[in-house]
Amino acid sequence: MDTSATPSSPTYPVIDRVRHELKRRELTVEAIQYITPQMIRITLRGESLSDFVSLGADDHVKLVVPGANGEMEMRDYTPRSYDNESGRLVLDFAVHEAGPATKWALDAKPGSTVTVAGPRGSAVITGVSKWVLVGDETALPAIGRLIEQAGAGDVITAIGVVTDRNEEQQFASPARLETHWVHRPASAVSDPMPIIEKLDGIALTADTFVWVAAEASVARAIKTYLTTGRKHPLPWLKAAGYWTRGLADSSIKTID
Repeated sequence: MDTSATPSSPTYPVIDRVRHELKRRELTVEAIQYITPQMIRITLRGESLSDFVSLGADDHVKLVVPGANGEMEMRDYTPRSYDNESGRLVLDFAVHEAGPATKWALDAKPGSTVTVAGPRGSAVITGVSKWVLVGDETALPAIGRLIEQAGAGDVITAIGVVTDRNEEQQFASPARLETHWVHRPASAVSDPMPIIEKLDGIALTADTFVWVAAEASVARAIKTYLTTGRKHPLPWLKAAGYWTRGLADSSIKTID
């Protein structure tokens, strides 16, 4: 079966970049839930969330948390969901590697407080009805939000990359959804081949938007595979390195 993109492409999707007023909000932990053994969901609450805005499913806020030496550090997290009326913001934390934000999440209790800044802006994607979403644990909050916010006429193929079956998540969507899980050990987080092998069996039409977020070298390898091996058109692809193995606070919003 030829699963390569067709040579011609229809009208390109539109990615509108919307800037927001940058605000810092002091929020309180309302609830903590382990949705998988290695993924913590924390619900934050505060009256200052009444004007919180996050228009893109892969937006990021900055958590301001104590670092190893006591100095304050910032880390990026995706707003999993939010409710202006009730003043609630939900964040998911993958806890495989305990950086300062992960340590804060592991230590958090109802009543704990944290400063959240942003988001500074949103990337709003329109003109897309076919999606392929690819991401590791750090990308699952954005993937889940993309799936849940999709329209009833959308078609979505999601590839989630986790350590084992216990880390798989369930997503509800009005879209037609097909979910695949790739299992790889934590020691192989920078190996793109299991993901590329899964992508080999997935058809890509020229009007399929492929969204990728993972460890930076993995995201770069997948983008190269898609553009050179599959000839997928660049306007229909967005790849980001949500983290870089061995480096702290090293996200790459757009892989060149």
